[in-house]
Amino acid sequence: MSSNWVLACAANDVDEEDVLGVELNGQKLAVYNTPKGFFATDGICTHEVAQLEDGLVIGTVIECPLHQGRFDVTNGKALSAPVCVDLKTYPTKVEDGDVYIDVPV
Repeated sequence: MSSNWVLACAANDVDEEDVLGVELNGQKLAVYNTPKGFFATDGICTHEVAQLEDGLVIGTVIECPLHQGRFDVTNGKALSAPVCVDLKTYPTKVEDGDVYIDVPV
């Protein structure tokens, strides 16, 4: 699969330890600014349809606003009930103050 780097947002659009919802190529994604850098995942919780952009970011963990399930945003791993299905993650890079995500076309 080839790379398709798409501009998601300016780096300063996402506060430290926060999340921003974006839509790229028809997909709802979430962009995270963590102590380990920027990461991106699907924007919808795998448990029930909840927008992760409304969740709470703690370090590299996002807590879903609906049932408080948690995911590691660095690798998408489901960390606590009720979530048991991992989130899809996407490569990110920061260039000239902008965050880009490699999204499938």
